[in-house]
Amino acid sequence: MSGRPSGWVQVAGLGPGDEALVTPQVQAALAEATDIIGYIPYVRRVPDRAGLTKHESDNRVELERATHALSLAARGARVVVVSSGDPGVFAMASALFEALEAGPVGWRDLDIRILPGITAMLAASARIGAPMGHDFCAINLSDNLKPWTVIETRLRLAARAGFSMGFYNPRSASRPHQFGQALAILREELPASVPVSFARNVSRPDERIVTVPLGQAQAEMADMRTVVIVGTAETRQVGRFYYTPRSLAQER
Repeated sequence: MSGRPSGWVQVAGLGPGDEALVTPQVQAALAEATDIIGYIPYVRRVPDRAGLTKHESDNRVELERATHALSLAARGARVVVVSSGDPGVFAMASALFEALEAGPVGWRDLDIRILPGITAMLAASARIGAPMGHDFCAINLSDNLKPWTVIETRLRLAARAGFSMGFYNPRSASRPHQFGQALAILREELPASVPVSFARNVSRPDERIVTVPLGQAQAEMADMRTVVIVGTAETRQVGRFYYTPRSLAQER
């Protein structure tokens, strides 16, 4: 009997860490799944239960992970591919569609859904106040999947355009110097007074958020568990909060 396959794939964002920030839609998908696929620490956030098989993998095999999910669904499995934050922000949704495009045509008949989640960038912004209250962008500072020269260009142009910026993967053991180079670019383009917030493990019990002027920001203040939020020349402080006004024409 032909027709749409009975299996499905849902790519779910588990949020930044606090289980209270996992959406009810994602919780429902996890409860119905027969298989959970994802990077090791994200899969381990999903509780074990009868009838659930968990497939853990390393963080550099996204395409293989997506292909596995689609092949399981084609055989009738109910698969949830888990990401942290939102699956469409430097996560698994794009990899799933890349695998879908390269795979058997029949996979395109699968029931595929992308379930949004709260990103670390937006969770950090909420803790800080509203530093992304006007136009903003997100930039992944890792050069694993794109040349560093592309990152440099995007940093410079985003700063010149007046965007607030959220940086993912700012500094790792394998590339400890690049974030310092990024800060140097920002200092060439922005006032030294622009606030830079370092939000580490946001929404988790060991959360730590520090905000300093760009002129005092140091590369060592960030690691791979840190999201960096860079304000604009218009970003203001009120009490312990920072916000970027929605209007650039406000009179004061």
